[in-house]
Parts: sequence; C-alpha cells; structure tokens
Amino acid sequence: MPTHASLLRPRSVLFAPANRADLVAKLPRSAPDAAVIDLEDAIPATPEAKAAARPIARDAARDLIAAAPHLAVFVRVNSPHSPYFEDDLAVLTPELAGVVVPKLESAADVELVAAALQQRGLNLPIMAGLETAAGVWNAREIMTAQGEAEAGRVAWAYFGAEDYTTDLGGTRTQGNLEVLYARSQVALAARLAGVPVLDIVVTALNNPDLFREDAGQGRALGYSGKLCIHPAQVALAHEIFGPTDADAARAHALLDAAQAAAQAGHGAFSFEGQMVDEPMLVKARAILHAKSEQGSSQQASGETQ
Repeated sequence: MPTHASLLRPRSVLFAPANRADLVAKLPRSAPDAAVIDLEDAIPATPEAKAAARPIARDAARDLIAAAPHLAVFVRVNSPHSPYFEDDLAVLTPELAGVVVPKLESAADVELVAAALQQRGLNLPIMAGLETAAGVWNAREIMTAQGEAEAGRVAWAYFGAEDYTTDLGGTRTQGNLEVLYARSQVALAARLAGVPVLDIVVTALNNPDLFREDAGQGRALGYSGKLCIHPAQVALAHEIFGPTDADAARAHALLDAAQAAAQAGHGAFSFEGQMVDEPMLVKARAILHAKSEQGSSQQASGETQ
C-alpha cells in the first residue's frame, strides 16, 4: 500500500464521479489530501450505469496514481448490501491507498469486506462510511473490527448525514441539529477506536461562509477533516482543519514556556494569563506534529506537480 503523510489525519477528501475520467484527472489541481473515485452515489443506481462506470474508474485510477504519486487515491465501491458490491471489487488494485465502503452497519459487514478483499489478494485498508441508523449505533464496533494485516482494517471513517437522515426518516436542516447526536456519536467512537474521522459534506457549492461554519462545527466535535464534493471546498477544509502558522507559533511558545518552568522546578505555570495543564501541552504537541505532516505533504505535492 502506498504511504502518504496526509493519510495520518486527512483534512480533505475530494470526490469525483467514476464515469468522468476528465474530472478524475483534475483531482490533484486543488491539492486535496486524498481523492476518491466514486462508484456509489455519483453513478445512477442501475446495473447498466454501474457496469459502464467500472472500466472507466479502473483506468482513471491507474492514470491518476501515475500522474500524481503524492496523492492518496481511493475508490468508493457500493455498499456490501447492494447488488453492485461484488462486481465493483474488480476495479480495485493494490496501488490504491484504500477502499471506501459506504453504509457499513456492523462488525460482520467489515468482516465480509475483509474476506472479499483477501480473496482477491488485495491488502487494502477501509475508509468506513457510517451513514445509517445501524451504522451510527454500531460505530465503535465497526471501527475496531480488524481484518488480517491491512486488508479489512478500518483505518479511517466518515459520517454521512444525508443518508443517515433519510434512513432515520428525518429532515435535513442548515443548522444540523437533527444530526448533532449522530455526528457526536461517530466522532466519539472514532476517538475511542483511534481512527481519524471525516465530517459531513456541504451540498451548497457556492457558499464558502456556510462551509466554514459547518466545518467549524465538525472540528469542534473532534473531526479531523471534511468530505469535499467540489474542488473549491478543499482550501476551505484545510483552512478550518489544518493548523495555521499562528497555531504552530503559539504551540512552540507554550512548550518553550513549559520547558523553562520545568527547568526552574515549577510544576505549575501560567501562559498568556491561563494556568497550564497537561492536556494543553498534549494539544500543543499534536498541533506541531500536524503542522510538520502538513509541510511534508505540501513538499511532496510541490515536487510532483
């Protein structure tokens, strides 16, 4: 499996329809942390449309990986409960960074996918879609299910608000109150499982302020990044989920102050008028680690574009 620094905690995952090789080829232009060639929602749910999209997806994935080796490329197959799942697996190749599997509902679903991958000799980890009532309820068991080696291991997850609300029989609103419980549940389960988790899509394509507001909610809940359905959303996701230079400078200053206090024999100290405790230091170290990984990813992108 390819290794990419951005895969530790991707800030942006950009989707393109599997039947549009022209759009797939353009995915690197907005510099997302990961790209997904979508055989599920982006393709009409008919046997003819799915069948026509598969060879396009396979060729487009091969070409994209060759053209942008810095980019983590995934294919989203259809749900293992759908009639399209088995045939979709023929699109997958070992060169992919992983496979996106939507609408997982239990550990048994993960085991089914893991077995299907292993039968085909594919050592691919899973990005798990939690977008049904059962999937949200069983989020932790899904994210802790383990296949053999990398195959079938849930390495990332995302929450799908649109499908979840439909499954629940609710109504989507701009304020997101109807998905607050589920959104929080998935983020909490991901934290306990140690799995980076991607936040919900924003379907309004020409409203950057709404995207920032929505992404800010996700970050506050503990999400590490955002699903993007338009290239313009990538930079916005990086703005909200990536540490800024100011964040890194403050983290450096805080850790320097902590070191000075320790050398002076002080167990407690204040920083910018606030008493410092260990969780603040942990967060500062995490910011610097994320900033370092962000720099590594940008450097790799610049070298290959």
